[in-house]
Amino acid sequence: MTYKCLVIDDDETIAANTAEYFNIFDISTAYVTSFEDAERFLDENTVSLLLLDINLGDRSGFELCKEVRRRYDMPILFISARTSDDDVLTALNIGGDDYIKKPFTLNILLAKVKAILGRYERMTEAASAAPVKAVPAEPGRTGNTTELWIKDDMYLDTAAHNLRNNGKVISLKAMEYKMLLYFVSNRNRVITKDEFLKNVWEDEFVGEGTLSVHIRHLREKTERDPNSPDLIKTVWGVGYIMETGADQ
Repeated sequence: MTYKCLVIDDDETIAANTAEYFNIFDISTAYVTSFEDAERFLDENTVSLLLLDINLGDRSGFELCKEVRRRYDMPILFISARTSDDDVLTALNIGGDDYIKKPFTLNILLAKVKAILGRYERMTEAASAAPVKAVPAEPGRTGNTTELWIKDDMYLDTAAHNLRNNGKVISLKAMEYKMLLYFVSNRNRVITKDEFLKNVWEDEFVGEGTLSVHIRHLREKTERDPNSPDLIKTVWGVGYIMETGADQ
């Protein structure tokens, strides 16, 4: 099944009340109360946004966030009674998009969730309609004009919206394709995080955690060693650069 929101909280009263309130306002919402149930639910259903508590019995919401970020792209909002700066920074640094401290009012939480879901849906639609920019092909190469050379024997196919590396076809999600196209169009130039959020997502309010997740997914598909990238590099405190060794 498809849900707009999944509440993950070991306090069943809070989880159930939040889900019930959201459903009243047509935000289709389910809830679970454990780490294992959350994993199982996400395996079996499609979810657009997570509301995630830090304390999940003998497991941690931080641990679950990192697991979710390895597999999915949806926004994650932490909701927790823990209010220390260290907890907030940890949540945001591992991929959380926002941190909401308990106690919270359901109407304010609903407004935040609606705003984030709206941006997420616009982002998804924009990615699906990503425009194709003209980028010069590899010097001296002829053949398929829909393929943009990236590096060595790696090409981005603008017709099929996939990646070809050493003859192997690698599928790309809509936003991965749009980001990679922007990298290729701006090769060997530092792209700031703000530029990505405004020009690729067309929404400057998307969290940096979401951007980092997509960068990591791109590296997993383009780098020999994603943990030590030689193509898509981080420029600390600024943004990212695709270094191909040739300006075109």
